[in-house]
Amino acid sequence: MVVELKQWDRAELAFNSDRIVRASGVRDEELHPIDQVRGYCKYLTQNVEVLHDRPQAVYGAAYLHNATENSVSTLRARQPDQFGRLFTGERRDAFQQFLAERLAPASDGAPAERLLDSKILARPNLLTLTAVELRQATEHSLLDNQELAYQRVLEQVRLAHEQHPKSVVIVTGGPGSGKSLIAVKLLAELDRKGYRVQHATGSSAFTKSLRKYPAKGSTALKNLFQYYRTFADYRPNQLQVLICDEAHRVRAVSTNRFTKKAKRTDRPQIDELIAAANVSVFLLDEHQVVRPDEVGTVDEIRTHATRAGYPVHIVPLDGQFRCGGSDVYDEWVRRLVGLRVGGPTLWSEEPNFEVRVAQSPREMQNFLRAKNDAGESARITAGYCWSWSEPNDDGSLVDDVRIGSWSMPWNSRAERALNGVPPSAYWATDPAGFGQVGCVYTAQGFEYDWAGVIIGPDLVVRGGRFVSVRDANLDKPLRAKKLFDDDFDKLIRNVYKVLLTRAMRGVVIYSTDEETQLFLTGLMPSSQV
Repeated sequence: MVVELKQWDRAELAFNSDRIVRASGVRDEELHPIDQVRGYCKYLTQNVEVLHDRPQAVYGAAYLHNATENSVSTLRARQPDQFGRLFTGERRDAFQQFLAERLAPASDGAPAERLLDSKILARPNLLTLTAVELRQATEHSLLDNQELAYQRVLEQVRLAHEQHPKSVVIVTGGPGSGKSLIAVKLLAELDRKGYRVQHATGSSAFTKSLRKYPAKGSTALKNLFQYYRTFADYRPNQLQVLICDEAHRVRAVSTNRFTKKAKRTDRPQIDELIAAANVSVFLLDEHQVVRPDEVGTVDEIRTHATRAGYPVHIVPLDGQFRCGGSDVYDEWVRRLVGLRVGGPTLWSEEPNFEVRVAQSPREMQNFLRAKNDAGESARITAGYCWSWSEPNDDGSLVDDVRIGSWSMPWNSRAERALNGVPPSAYWATDPAGFGQVGCVYTAQGFEYDWAGVIIGPDLVVRGGRFVSVRDANLDKPLRAKKLFDDDFDKLIRNVYKVLLTRAMRGVVIYSTDEETQLFLTGLMPSSQV
């Protein structure tokens, strides 16, 4: 039995929607309580083994104990079912009867123990889910503000189709909050309904992986996935919907060194993306901006849209579905790298996510190799503090990342596989990627079971806090003279935040700096060092 309690005393449906509501005392619009509890029920039946084959054993209800029937009357337009129905304080007796009919009057606790002890089923990774979703609608549920964001976009698409207004939707959330899942669900649903829709990113690795795996065997599906720079050539409103995933990677302009002289322009890339479709959707995490020319922030996008006269709808996501679902870990990382006030804190053991500090890179590699050999995906990444050499004449990679007697090569620069080493775009998804060290550009946007993160000499602990060391970083965009030190400092903290939040089950950390290594070790419980 899933019960969602609401303190609202008054609520009504939002304009043009039967799934979005406005409630008294709540600043932002909310998902309809019936849909909220319905999402929880579906999530349980999909992910909890003891309920997976027994959906008939799950019931859901929303109880608005301060509300009357009249004060929420428009919410009744949403039809109830087993997974979702609504009771008000005025119908308290009916709610009690609903519970009494479904809950045993007494129990030895065995049913509760079976639920609590049940195995949580492994969820499909994004690429696998995308492959299925593009070919047929799945029951994979969105929760809370994920569903709210999804419905908000569909609402704006309906308005644009009926009345032809343009609009912009911005969805914000941290790593693992479900941004890419929302993007995939929207792309698949709108494509099935015949809308002119495309998905875009600024990441070569991410877009190439989407084309290679989920869209395999279908030119039409491959064409759904594009790069931001593509839309510089689009006519105004050539698309009905443009879904910009990983929108923190939107560049200042689309023009780069490869752009032909005749097509060079100073037009902002954000303006191009907004102009290309009736409804432009931006899904972003401002703490994942990692280059000086990336401008994908809420303020920047809102400013461009407002200047053009288009309404902007912002939906923040909460919740964490990566890192073992641990909001605690996400907050721990933010404070560790100085992206949240308060400074680093001790790590307390979490049941679903493991954090370890390795005493050497070899120890890290051996631990992760055991996980990888056992069928769990694992990758090692590092800050860009070592040179990146061209391959040897025979195609083998140079062991550029050297720490004492230990060494590994960076991920390949090649566009195709060489000697069994995957191209850079597929380092995170090809099993052979475990043999190379990845960087932020090949890791961002992806997830794997276990992450090893080597913190290089460009971010070290001094006096109990991380400080950046610009001269130790070899990434050309971050070494540009026109980049201020304060901006470098923020970007390098974002880089390590990205690397530390790729894992589903656990992370192993190692620092090349002795003081930093001692500090990290001191943050760990003794069992995780």
